[in-house]
Amino acid sequence: MMIWAICGLAALSIALVVSWRGLRSNLPSAEVVAAAYSVPLPAPADPLRVFHLGHSLVGRDMPAMLAQLAGDGHQYDSQLGWGTSLKEHWEPDTPINGFETENAHPHFRDARDAIGSGDYDAVILTEMIEIKDAIKYHESAAYLGKWAALARQASPAPQLYLYETWHNLDDPKGWLTRIDADLSNHWENALLLQILEPDAAHSPMRVIPAGQVLARFVRSVEAMGGMVAMQGREDLFQRRDDGTLDTIHLNDLGAYLVALTHYAVLYHRSPVGLPYQLQRADGSAADAPELQVAELMQQTVWEVVTGYPKTGVAP
Repeated sequence: MMIWAICGLAALSIALVVSWRGLRSNLPSAEVVAAAYSVPLPAPADPLRVFHLGHSLVGRDMPAMLAQLAGDGHQYDSQLGWGTSLKEHWEPDTPINGFETENAHPHFRDARDAIGSGDYDAVILTEMIEIKDAIKYHESAAYLGKWAALARQASPAPQLYLYETWHNLDDPKGWLTRIDADLSNHWENALLLQILEPDAAHSPMRVIPAGQVLARFVRSVEAMGGMVAMQGREDLFQRRDDGTLDTIHLNDLGAYLVALTHYAVLYHRSPVGLPYQLQRADGSAADAPELQVAELMQQTVWEVVTGYPKTGVAP
Protein backbone atom coordinates (compact mmCIF):
# COMPACT_ATOMS: atom_id res chain seq x y z
CA MET A 1 0.00 0.00 0.00
CA MET A 2 2.84 2.37 0.89
CA ILE A 3 4.57 1.66 -2.44
CA TRP A 4 1.39 2.46 -4.35
CA ALA A 5 0.97 5.71 -2.39
CA ILE A 6 4.52 6.75 -3.17
CA CYS A 7 4.04 5.91 -6.84
CA GLY A 8 0.84 7.92 -6.87
CA LEU A 9 2.54 10.97 -5.39
CA ALA A 10 5.37 10.66 -7.88
CA ALA A 11 2.92 10.46 -10.76
CA LEU A 12 1.09 13.54 -9.45
CA SER A 13 4.36 15.47 -9.23
CA ILE A 14 5.26 14.49 -12.78
CA ALA A 15 1.81 15.53 -13.98
CA LEU A 16 2.17 18.94 -12.36
CA VAL A 17 5.56 19.45 -13.97
CA VAL A 18 4.24 18.38 -17.35
CA SER A 19 1.25 20.65 -16.94
CA TRP A 20 3.48 23.63 -16.13
CA ARG A 21 5.82 22.85 -19.01
CA GLY A 22 2.84 22.55 -21.28
CA LEU A 23 1.71 26.02 -20.27
CA ARG A 24 5.14 27.47 -20.99
CA SER A 25 5.50 25.62 -24.30
CA ASN A 26 2.43 27.38 -25.65
CA LEU A 27 4.20 30.72 -25.62
CA PRO A 28 4.51 32.49 -28.97
CA SER A 29 8.01 33.06 -30.27
CA ALA A 30 9.98 36.17 -29.37
CA GLU A 31 9.56 37.38 -32.95
CA VAL A 32 5.78 36.97 -32.80
CA VAL A 33 5.60 38.80 -29.47
CA ALA A 34 7.77 41.65 -30.72
CA ALA A 35 5.59 42.01 -33.81
CA ALA A 36 2.38 41.99 -31.75
CA TYR A 37 3.62 44.88 -29.61
CA SER A 38 5.58 46.76 -32.27
CA VAL A 39 2.80 49.21 -33.12
CA PRO A 40 1.79 51.58 -30.29
CA LEU A 41 -1.85 52.23 -29.58
CA PRO A 42 -3.34 55.51 -30.76
CA ALA A 43 -3.48 58.10 -28.01
CA PRO A 44 -7.05 58.79 -26.90
CA ALA A 45 -8.48 62.13 -27.98
CA ASP A 46 -11.21 62.24 -25.33
CA PRO A 47 -11.59 61.44 -21.63
CA LEU A 48 -11.85 57.72 -20.95
CA ARG A 49 -14.40 55.52 -19.28
CA VAL A 50 -12.47 52.91 -17.28
CA PHE A 51 -13.37 49.76 -15.35
CA HIS A 52 -11.04 48.36 -12.67
CA LEU A 53 -11.33 44.70 -11.59
CA GLY A 54 -9.20 43.54 -8.71
CA HIS A 55 -8.52 43.80 -5.01
CA SER A 56 -6.95 46.04 -2.37
CA LEU A 57 -3.88 46.80 -4.53
CA VAL A 58 -6.34 48.64 -6.76
CA GLY A 59 -8.27 50.07 -3.83
CA ARG A 60 -10.59 53.05 -3.83
CA ASP A 61 -8.08 55.90 -3.60
CA MET A 62 -5.86 55.10 -6.59
CA PRO A 63 -8.71 55.18 -9.16
CA ALA A 64 -9.97 58.40 -7.56
CA MET A 65 -6.51 59.94 -7.89
CA LEU A 66 -6.35 58.82 -11.52
CA ALA A 67 -9.65 60.57 -12.19
CA GLN A 68 -8.27 63.80 -10.70
CA LEU A 69 -5.11 63.56 -12.79
CA ALA A 70 -7.11 62.92 -15.97
CA GLY A 71 -9.49 65.79 -15.36
CA ASP A 72 -13.08 66.47 -16.31
CA GLY A 73 -14.81 63.74 -18.23
CA HIS A 74 -12.84 60.76 -16.92
CA GLN A 75 -15.26 58.18 -15.54
CA TYR A 76 -14.60 54.94 -13.71
CA ASP A 77 -16.24 52.02 -11.97
CA SER A 78 -14.84 48.98 -10.21
CA GLN A 79 -15.40 45.64 -8.51
CA LEU A 80 -12.97 44.82 -5.71
CA GLY A 81 -12.33 42.27 -2.99
CA TRP A 82 -9.66 41.30 -0.49
CA GLY A 83 -6.93 39.29 -2.17
CA THR A 84 -9.41 38.26 -4.84
CA SER A 85 -8.34 36.24 -7.86
CA LEU A 86 -9.69 36.55 -11.38
CA LYS A 87 -11.28 33.14 -10.90
CA GLU A 88 -13.09 34.22 -7.73
CA HIS A 89 -14.44 37.30 -9.48
CA TRP A 90 -15.66 35.15 -12.37
CA GLU A 91 -17.35 32.20 -10.63
CA PRO A 92 -20.80 33.27 -9.39
CA ASP A 93 -20.92 30.77 -6.52
CA THR A 94 -17.47 31.62 -5.13
CA PRO A 95 -17.55 34.08 -2.22
CA ILE A 96 -15.40 37.21 -2.53
CA ASN A 97 -13.77 38.20 0.74
CA GLY A 98 -14.47 41.80 1.68
CA PHE A 99 -17.00 42.27 -1.12
CA GLU A 100 -19.51 44.29 0.90
CA THR A 101 -16.84 46.51 2.44
CA GLU A 102 -14.75 47.18 -0.66
CA ASN A 103 -17.70 47.88 -2.94
CA ALA A 104 -19.72 50.14 -0.65
CA HIS A 105 -19.18 53.26 -2.77
CA PRO A 106 -20.83 55.01 -5.74
CA HIS A 107 -18.37 53.61 -8.30
CA PHE A 108 -19.21 49.94 -7.77
CA ARG A 109 -20.62 48.02 -10.73
CA ASP A 110 -21.01 44.29 -11.13
CA ALA A 111 -17.96 43.14 -13.08
CA ARG A 112 -19.63 40.71 -15.45
CA ASP A 113 -22.29 43.25 -16.35
CA ALA A 114 -19.75 46.05 -16.72
CA ILE A 115 -17.06 44.29 -18.73
CA GLY A 116 -19.52 42.80 -21.17
CA SER A 117 -21.50 46.02 -21.61
CA GLY A 118 -19.45 48.00 -24.13
CA ASP A 119 -19.71 51.03 -21.83
CA TYR A 120 -15.96 51.38 -21.25
CA ASP A 121 -12.98 52.46 -23.30
CA ALA A 122 -10.55 50.55 -21.10
CA VAL A 123 -10.85 47.54 -18.81
CA ILE A 124 -8.01 46.97 -16.33
CA LEU A 125 -7.58 43.49 -14.87
CA THR A 126 -5.15 42.30 -12.22
CA GLU A 127 -4.43 39.05 -10.43
CA MET A 128 -4.20 38.28 -6.74
CA ILE A 129 -0.94 38.25 -4.83
CA GLU A 130 0.86 35.86 -4.27
CA ILE A 131 1.00 35.68 -8.08
CA LYS A 132 2.66 32.24 -8.05
CA ASP A 133 -0.21 30.84 -5.98
CA ALA A 134 -2.75 32.44 -8.29
CA ILE A 135 -1.16 30.77 -11.30
CA LYS A 136 -0.81 27.41 -9.56
CA TYR A 137 -4.16 27.17 -7.79
CA HIS A 138 -6.52 29.66 -9.46
CA GLU A 139 -5.99 28.99 -13.19
CA SER A 140 -4.94 32.57 -13.81
CA ALA A 141 -4.31 32.34 -17.53
CA ALA A 142 -7.62 30.59 -18.19
CA TYR A 143 -9.61 33.19 -16.26
CA LEU A 144 -7.69 36.11 -17.72
CA GLY A 145 -8.76 34.67 -21.07
CA LYS A 146 -12.38 34.41 -19.94
CA TRP A 147 -12.50 38.06 -18.87
CA ALA A 148 -10.75 39.13 -22.07
CA ALA A 149 -13.23 37.17 -24.21
CA LEU A 150 -16.18 38.72 -22.38
CA ALA A 151 -14.80 42.21 -22.95
CA ARG A 152 -14.08 41.57 -26.62
CA GLN A 153 -17.64 40.41 -27.22
CA ALA A 154 -18.87 43.87 -26.23
CA SER A 155 -19.65 46.51 -28.81
CA PRO A 156 -17.59 48.56 -28.87
CA ALA A 157 -14.90 46.39 -27.32
CA PRO A 158 -12.65 48.11 -24.76
CA GLN A 159 -8.87 48.13 -24.80
CA LEU A 160 -7.64 45.61 -22.24
CA TYR A 161 -4.86 46.14 -19.70
CA LEU A 162 -3.09 43.88 -17.22
CA TYR A 163 -2.11 45.78 -14.08
CA GLU A 164 1.24 44.48 -12.82
CA THR A 165 1.50 44.83 -9.06
CA TRP A 166 4.18 43.91 -6.47
CA HIS A 167 4.88 41.66 -3.49
CA ASN A 168 5.45 41.98 0.22
CA LEU A 169 8.45 44.08 1.19
CA ASP A 170 9.69 41.22 3.38
CA ASP A 171 9.58 38.60 0.63
CA PRO A 172 12.39 36.13 1.43
CA LYS A 173 13.74 36.32 -2.13
CA GLY A 174 13.95 40.10 -1.93
CA TRP A 175 11.34 42.67 -2.94
CA LEU A 176 13.26 44.11 -5.87
CA THR A 177 14.43 40.67 -6.97
CA ARG A 178 10.83 39.47 -7.15
CA ILE A 179 9.65 42.51 -9.09
CA ASP A 180 12.52 42.13 -11.57
CA ALA A 181 11.93 38.41 -12.17
CA ASP A 182 8.16 38.22 -11.95
CA LEU A 183 7.43 40.58 -14.83
CA SER A 184 8.62 38.08 -17.44
CA ASN A 185 8.18 34.85 -15.48
CA HIS A 186 4.63 35.41 -14.28
CA TRP A 187 2.89 38.54 -15.54
CA GLU A 188 4.08 38.01 -19.12
CA ASN A 189 4.87 34.34 -19.70
CA ALA A 190 2.25 32.78 -17.44
CA LEU A 191 -0.52 35.32 -18.06
CA LEU A 192 -0.26 37.91 -20.82
CA LEU A 193 1.40 35.80 -23.51
CA GLN A 194 -0.72 32.75 -22.78
CA ILE A 195 -3.74 34.55 -24.23
CA LEU A 196 -1.94 36.44 -27.01
CA GLU A 197 -3.61 35.87 -30.37
CA PRO A 198 -1.09 37.25 -32.90
CA ASP A 199 -3.42 37.19 -35.91
CA ALA A 200 -6.53 38.41 -34.15
CA ALA A 201 -8.38 41.50 -35.30
CA HIS A 202 -8.32 43.01 -31.81
CA SER A 203 -5.40 44.74 -30.19
CA PRO A 204 -3.45 42.59 -27.69
CA MET A 205 -3.81 43.20 -23.98
CA ARG A 206 -1.33 45.82 -22.76
CA VAL A 207 0.44 46.22 -19.41
CA ILE A 208 0.29 48.89 -16.71
CA PRO A 209 3.75 48.29 -15.17
CA ALA A 210 3.21 49.60 -11.65
CA GLY A 211 5.64 47.12 -10.12
CA GLN A 212 8.37 48.22 -12.51
CA VAL A 213 7.73 51.88 -11.70
CA LEU A 214 7.89 51.24 -7.95
CA ALA A 215 11.18 49.37 -8.35
CA ARG A 216 12.76 52.06 -10.56
CA PHE A 217 11.66 54.84 -8.22
CA VAL A 218 12.87 53.04 -5.08
CA ARG A 219 16.23 52.31 -6.67
CA SER A 220 16.64 55.99 -7.54
CA VAL A 221 15.72 57.24 -4.07
CA GLU A 222 17.85 54.71 -2.24
CA ALA A 223 20.84 55.23 -4.56
CA MET A 224 20.93 58.92 -3.65
CA GLY A 225 20.61 58.18 0.06
CA GLY A 226 17.05 59.42 0.34
CA MET A 227 15.20 62.63 -0.40
CA VAL A 228 13.13 65.11 1.56
CA ALA A 229 10.56 63.04 3.50
CA MET A 230 11.36 59.98 1.35
CA GLN A 231 14.18 57.74 2.54
CA GLY A 232 13.28 54.52 0.79
CA ARG A 233 10.73 51.86 -0.06
CA GLU A 234 9.04 51.78 3.35
CA ASP A 235 7.93 55.39 2.91
CA LEU A 236 5.58 54.26 0.12
CA PHE A 237 3.71 51.79 2.35
CA GLN A 238 1.04 52.13 5.01
CA ARG A 239 1.60 52.02 8.75
CA ARG A 240 -0.88 50.23 10.98
CA ASP A 241 -2.45 51.92 13.99
CA ASP A 242 0.29 50.51 16.22
CA GLY A 243 2.99 51.97 13.96
CA THR A 244 4.11 48.69 12.41
CA LEU A 245 4.68 48.52 8.68
CA ASP A 246 2.07 47.10 6.32
CA THR A 247 4.36 45.35 3.84
CA ILE A 248 1.91 45.11 0.93
CA HIS A 249 -0.54 48.06 0.94
CA LEU A 250 0.63 51.43 -0.35
CA ASN A 251 0.03 54.69 1.45
CA ASP A 252 -1.10 57.90 -0.29
CA LEU A 253 2.36 58.50 -1.78
CA GLY A 254 2.48 55.00 -3.23
CA ALA A 255 -1.08 55.28 -4.52
CA TYR A 256 -0.14 58.56 -6.22
CA LEU A 257 2.80 56.88 -7.97
CA VAL A 258 0.58 54.05 -9.20
CA ALA A 259 -2.12 56.51 -10.32
CA LEU A 260 0.51 58.38 -12.35
CA THR A 261 1.44 55.09 -14.00
CA HIS A 262 -2.16 54.39 -14.96
CA TYR A 263 -2.51 57.93 -16.31
CA ALA A 264 0.60 57.69 -18.49
CA VAL A 265 -0.40 54.32 -19.96
CA LEU A 266 -4.07 55.11 -20.53
CA TYR A 267 -3.67 58.63 -21.89
CA HIS A 268 -0.24 58.36 -23.56
CA ARG A 269 0.76 61.63 -21.92
CA SER A 270 3.74 62.53 -19.80
CA PRO A 271 2.71 62.99 -16.17
CA VAL A 272 5.48 65.54 -15.63
CA GLY A 273 3.93 68.70 -14.24
CA LEU A 274 0.68 67.11 -13.06
CA PRO A 275 -0.82 68.11 -9.69
CA TYR A 276 0.47 66.22 -6.68
CA GLN A 277 -1.88 67.50 -3.98
CA LEU A 278 -4.93 65.30 -4.47
CA GLN A 279 -7.89 63.91 -2.55
CA ARG A 280 -8.71 60.41 -1.45
CA ALA A 281 -11.89 58.73 -2.66
CA ASP A 282 -13.77 59.98 0.41
CA GLY A 283 -12.90 63.59 -0.39
CA SER A 284 -10.30 64.03 2.34
CA ALA A 285 -6.91 65.49 1.48
CA ALA A 286 -4.35 62.82 0.62
CA ASP A 287 -0.85 63.05 2.04
CA ALA A 288 1.11 64.79 -0.71
CA PRO A 289 4.71 64.10 -1.72
CA GLU A 290 7.24 66.90 -1.50
CA LEU A 291 7.71 68.72 -4.81
CA GLN A 292 11.08 67.10 -5.56
CA VAL A 293 9.68 63.66 -4.78
CA ALA A 294 6.64 64.27 -6.98
CA GLU A 295 8.88 65.39 -9.84
CA LEU A 296 11.02 62.26 -9.57
CA MET A 297 7.89 60.11 -9.46
CA GLN A 298 6.53 61.74 -12.61
CA GLN A 299 9.81 61.45 -14.49
CA THR A 300 10.26 57.83 -13.46
CA VAL A 301 6.78 56.88 -14.62
CA TRP A 302 7.30 58.35 -18.07
CA GLU A 303 10.70 56.69 -18.47
CA VAL A 304 9.33 53.27 -17.57
CA VAL A 305 6.10 53.54 -19.56
CA THR A 306 7.76 54.77 -22.76
CA GLY A 307 10.60 52.26 -22.44
CA TYR A 308 8.37 49.17 -22.26
CA PRO A 309 6.59 48.35 -25.56
CA LYS A 310 3.83 46.30 -23.94
CA THR A 311 2.30 49.46 -22.48
CA GLY A 312 1.21 50.47 -25.97
CA VAL A 313 2.68 53.95 -25.49
CA ALA A 314 5.06 55.19 -28.17
CA PRO A 315 8.71 55.66 -27.12
